[in-house]
Amino acid sequence: MPPTPSCKIAFIGSHGVGKTTLCYGLAARLKARDFSLDVVHEVARRCPLPINEETGLASESWILHSQIAEELIAEARYPVVICDRSALDNYVYMLLSAGPREALDQLVNWWMRSYSLLIEVPIAEDPSADGVRSEDPVFQRAVEERLSQELEKRGLEVLRLEPKKRNEWLDTVEEAACKLLSPAQLRLL
Repeated sequence: MPPTPSCKIAFIGSHGVGKTTLCYGLAARLKARDFSLDVVHEVARRCPLPINEETGLASESWILHSQIAEELIAEARYPVVICDRSALDNYVYMLLSAGPREALDQLVNWWMRSYSLLIEVPIAEDPSADGVRSEDPVFQRAVEERLSQELEKRGLEVLRLEPKKRNEWLDTVEEAACKLLSPAQLRLL
């Protein structure tokens, strides 16, 4: 079994949907509640190899393994870890560009059990220019569709945010996280 901190939350979804914004928002709210936590940032931005539509096996292998390494470091240091992506998100880009790889598929299946909560962030608008990620809405939707297929295929439970309720996303996420982090109530005799 992969290492599990007391709570590891991952935002999942295609690029340009607001995962990073939610990640920082949740971290700020939990810090205000005095939780000790770390944020695992999206590693694709640091990848020295081509990403987006030009990605390939080498790029996505680097990203997948770097994601897991970053999570291992955070898990060793903090009881709460918030991830800007999950291992499955990264693997989906590989599936789209290079097809499945049995050994990596097994690694991803094993690693996905380490998350306490997966929060799926839907596409609410076309991606905007950030200088790194693809701005192509067709590519963005292809990633989202394949991620949905992989979630279903693997039987992973997710908290799905509603596209039309974007102004409520952070409140919804905070409520779900606090339920995980709250100590169980003791029954009075």
